[in-house]
Amino acid sequence: MTMYDEFSADYDRFVNWEKRLAFELPFIEAQLSQLSKDNNVVQVLDAATGTGMHAVALATRGYQVAGADLSHRMIERARLNAISAGMAVRFEAVGFGSLSEVFGGESQDAVLCLGNSLPHLLTIKELEMALKDFAACLKPGGRLLLQNRNFDSVMQTRERWMDPQSHREGRAEWLFVRFYDFLPDGLIQFNITSLYHEGGGDWKMKVSSSLLRPLLQAELAELLPVAGFGEVEYYGGMRGEPFRSNESGNLVVAARKK
Repeated sequence: MTMYDEFSADYDRFVNWEKRLAFELPFIEAQLSQLSKDNNVVQVLDAATGTGMHAVALATRGYQVAGADLSHRMIERARLNAISAGMAVRFEAVGFGSLSEVFGGESQDAVLCLGNSLPHLLTIKELEMALKDFAACLKPGGRLLLQNRNFDSVMQTRERWMDPQSHREGRAEWLFVRFYDFLPDGLIQFNITSLYHEGGGDWKMKVSSSLLRPLLQAELAELLPVAGFGEVEYYGGMRGEPFRSNESGNLVVAARKK
């Protein structure tokens, strides 16, 4: 988690949350609306919550939300974001595989895992454990929503570069450049170059990196039923468009616990 501890201070500058939440929340809430109507307050766990912005936004909409992330510094930021929004959201520094121990078995109506988080699990065993942990957190019939990059396409094209992001605060400016290194063992090194300057001064630069295991649609199709999920649907993004392995930007998966 060194990369995300280091990047936590800039993460909310890197993401345009106003734009992202306006785009993603309608799809997320459409998925949550499929839960049983006898639920008075929908319980949602945002796994790999980062700085907690999805969790806080859902809390403002009346959901009972908790968030988890392995990065302690991200969780510190998430707690500050909840306080700033005036919302009571429980955030805990805990990773995949231990969620049900901390938040309780069959305690959640929905589990979200967004923002390309699952590919940080570097073995198939870790992925299996995470999916089973998600299932253990959910009540029967609960919803699971995953959002990852479409690594089927990434591995076909070997496209290294992603769109740069920028942010300004007064006289200060940040630039964020993301790129992949494809490693001989099949893993990917994910790199973020952060550049900062103020008032026309010299740019300061730092690079943070993390390993990813490219997660393919076929793997999830095989493992989700084993973990206890059915009614699995695949989308190409948070508009709910069909998933196309050779061109979709994302792989979004919705499933129901059996």
